[in-house]
Amino acid sequence: MIIDTHVHVGGEKVGFTMSEEMVLTAMERYGIDYVLVSNGDAVEVDHEQNPIPMEYQVSQEDALRRVLAFARKHPDKIGVGVWVKPATQGVTEELEQLIKENLDIIYAIKLHPFHSNIAPNSPAVIPYLELAKRYELAVVSHTGGCEAAEPVYLYEAAKLYPTVPFVMVHMGLGSDNKQALDLLGELDNLYGDTTWVPMATTMEAMRRYGNHKMMFGSDTPIDGEDTYLHNPKGERSLYQDYFKVLPDLISKDAYEALMYGNAKRIFGFRLHD
Repeated sequence: MIIDTHVHVGGEKVGFTMSEEMVLTAMERYGIDYVLVSNGDAVEVDHEQNPIPMEYQVSQEDALRRVLAFARKHPDKIGVGVWVKPATQGVTEELEQLIKENLDIIYAIKLHPFHSNIAPNSPAVIPYLELAKRYELAVVSHTGGCEAAEPVYLYEAAKLYPTVPFVMVHMGLGSDNKQALDLLGELDNLYGDTTWVPMATTMEAMRRYGNHKMMFGSDTPIDGEDTYLHNPKGERSLYQDYFKVLPDLISKDAYEALMYGNAKRIFGFRLHD
């Protein structure tokens, strides 16, 4: 079994094309059994940290409805992460009601400090962390790329909510992963994922802290239906290391924990092996 805890639809406002059909095609082509999907339509700032004009933004509620409909059509394959908008919206009664009505397929609150330009421990984000605590959801957060998205701020948020699992997506994107690796061992409720993370970093996390701290994630289909295989230029994806090289370097139990076991435990996915 393989569970990918970091998959998207949407994102057109910042130049991505990630459709439901692309997700399903990638899953079938590369043997992915289940994915956690969040909707990139809810971005608040662009790649240069400029606010997206309000008339072009999609509400967090409408973004959630889109991915809920996707999951309802494929409940055996798709779980939902709620991409939220702390800069322009905040927690609304409508959002909370949608979460309450769909707790059978919603597993996480999705933060994107880069595309909101707000740190996970900021006052604007705290109400979302309260939602996660109230409804027993995990918090998954992009890390890396700007000051607000530095891993240390997710660590600080995780310290505030010790009963909530927090996942450092990317382990500090574009960095040497050192800060994220060091922080990973500081809190029991702080985890990492493999999205654009070299295999060596994941192996180091396992060496330091055991097999329970990391989980598989990919950003599929950010580079298209074949994100697991190559980038748009045809260059080999690092995920091929996870599929084809890593099984020979670690124990079967460790590999299964990374590729699905930790995700099932941390998110509480209701699946059949």
